[in-house]
Amino acid sequence: MISLAGKATLITGGSRGIGAASVKLFAQAGADVVFNYYKNREAAEQVEQEARKHGTRVESFKADLSRMADSKKLVDFTKERLGRVDILVANAGIWNEKDTPIEDVTEREWNEMVKVNLNSVYSVIHFTVPLMKAQKSGRIIALSSTAGQRGEAFHTHYGATKGAIISFVKGLSTELGPHHILVNCVAPGWVDTDMSASVLRTKAGLKTAARNIPLGRPATAEEIAGPILFLASDLANFINGETVNVNGGSVLCG
Repeated sequence: MISLAGKATLITGGSRGIGAASVKLFAQAGADVVFNYYKNREAAEQVEQEARKHGTRVESFKADLSRMADSKKLVDFTKERLGRVDILVANAGIWNEKDTPIEDVTEREWNEMVKVNLNSVYSVIHFTVPLMKAQKSGRIIALSSTAGQRGEAFHTHYGATKGAIISFVKGLSTELGPHHILVNCVAPGWVDTDMSASVLRTKAGLKTAARNIPLGRPATAEEIAGPILFLASDLANFINGETVNVNGGSVLCG
């Protein structure tokens, strides 16, 4: 039912996890996709190969999105290759597996979290919006987290960046709505990806995480990519400024 045929899509952090699942699903839905990777070129090439099986154009680009210059290069590359940017999925991010009390969070750790998780979202949107305004249309989907809604003890710097994304999306939705640009957010809970592998792929860690999820297990990356695809589709033409919770019922927001 969902078709993104002919839609030019930019997905950040597309070489692994939720980003990689999104690249493949968007290509399957007919979209042409550019995605960035930071270090792992081999993983990016593998995602390209798998996504191209659906017959659309899929290309990767190395970029450190904590740097404004790299974000601009990525958006420029997408425009050059695809001609426009209809959909932006701002997914790139990191998580620190180590429990760290706030008095032990160093300035370097705080700044790195903000640069990667928040500045990267701002910068890629900053350079994409003028293109969407010129087109008089666009979709922006940013990735937050349940930690951005309820906070997360001992990972407060992570939760702070993800909470900021939710607020950023709300402000952008009212600012950009008159330009026919819809801005929404997806907030996953635990997702079984390599980023969370140190916890979820141990027996004790999986048991602890699953205990607070009514469905009894973490999500797969594909189960997060689905709602992202929905928000990018014509089925979501009147959804703007919303946070879609994809957490198996672990965090319920009224």
